[in-house]
Amino acid sequence: MAIETATLGGGCFWCLEAVFQGLQGVRSVVSGYAGGASGQPTYEQVCSGKSGHAEVVQVTFDNERIDFETLLDVFFTIHDPTTPNRQGADVGTQYRSVVYSHSEAQREVARRVIARLQAEGVWSRPVVTQVEPLPAFFAAEAYHQGYYRRNPEQAYCQVVISPKLAKLRSSHAALLAESAPPTHAM
Repeated sequence: MAIETATLGGGCFWCLEAVFQGLQGVRSVVSGYAGGASGQPTYEQVCSGKSGHAEVVQVTFDNERIDFETLLDVFFTIHDPTTPNRQGADVGTQYRSVVYSHSEAQREVARRVIARLQAEGVWSRPVVTQVEPLPAFFAAEAYHQGYYRRNPEQAYCQVVISPKLAKLRSSHAALLAESAPPTHAM
């Protein structure tokens, strides 16, 4: 078993966490912050847009069961990488699309996947996803961890996260673990 870590930002970390928790080979997903200047930021500081941090998830995975490129394929399926500093109604630099690489190999894979998706014409606009080396990662407060699993009936979960899980099920069903979170209909 070869354990790796990926750190990805693509809007609200609750959305990303719910999606990646449901994949085979994923060992853990931690919501957090990366990319800003201050140490140990709070949710309030990040939401202000002044800390410079992005909401991210840190995914620990067994790359013999799911590789980094496949994680990126899922990542680019469930968020819009063409909108700078925005995902749906969530607006601000904290919602930017970013791949924080843990190695030169991850950086190369991320750039290759983005180039492939651009060449395939998946989106009508250019991908603005940043690919940068991982700066410090800070785990978010405990109440953010496992948010969807604990609050599936909450309005944000119903309106924003459940459709992403439905999209995951329709486009990447073969990657789902048996313990994948269900999509809760409204």
